[in-house]
Amino acid sequence: MSRRTNIRIALAGAMVAAMAATLVGCGSGGRVQAGESAAGGSGASGTAAQPSAAPTAKSTSGDNVPPGGTAAVSPLIEYTTGATGHVVALTFDDGPSAVWTPRILALLAEYHAHATFCEIGPNATAAPAVVKAILAAGDRLCDHSVSHNETMSTWSVQRQTYEIAGAKKMIEDAGGPGTQVDWFRAPGGDFCPLNRHISVANGLRPLGWTVDSEDWKRPGVPRILATIHKELVPGAIILMHDGGGDRSQTLAALRQLLPELVSQGYSFEFPVK
Repeated sequence: MSRRTNIRIALAGAMVAAMAATLVGCGSGGRVQAGESAAGGSGASGTAAQPSAAPTAKSTSGDNVPPGGTAAVSPLIEYTTGATGHVVALTFDDGPSAVWTPRILALLAEYHAHATFCEIGPNATAAPAVVKAILAAGDRLCDHSVSHNETMSTWSVQRQTYEIAGAKKMIEDAGGPGTQVDWFRAPGGDFCPLNRHISVANGLRPLGWTVDSEDWKRPGVPRILATIHKELVPGAIILMHDGGGDRSQTLAALRQLLPELVSQGYSFEFPVK
């Protein structure tokens, strides 16, 4: 790691250390959702439910998220898009994958859809061409930590700072000059006051979700679609995966989901920053 990176991480750590004594309980007990693992297999289509009210923010670490989102670069976790009407935000975790991410990008392009890719730092380092392809497609990047440990909220200030600031630097280096990373999503939704403030100190908005497709369980395409349809409302943030193993079920589900959303009048936006 370069001297510049070490200085950057040390400065962020110093900023957060001053806050640490006043922040209550870091822990995984209030996580949004435990999700990771691999996927595979195939399935059939489902029928989309009609949208209704605004998305329900899921509480994490005692956060109280007001309807319509929160201010940019706030320590509160974002659970919605910034737009009104029939819009959704697609998000993909645990990549980038040299196998699955390009296929997802091609499918998104076919329907003029955009998404946010929450990347694990070493995965970005291993696949810089894929990171560049995400940016070239007009999609956006999110920091998903260095090691994807779902108990990182229990770690020290220094270690959590490295997980967040270190991954951001890896993603930026993979993307090349001018690469922007806008959000931080804790592995498994393991947010706490400390790591949310560390993310803000590094210019990253904590990013949650309102629809967990549960594709990480590899339940089959019909079940993935049924879960999305059940929880989908305008303004929702949908969680899916492009990394972490065989994502053929995710790809097959997305192949059916995108035309369904388009036929219902949905457009695709990014979460609030």
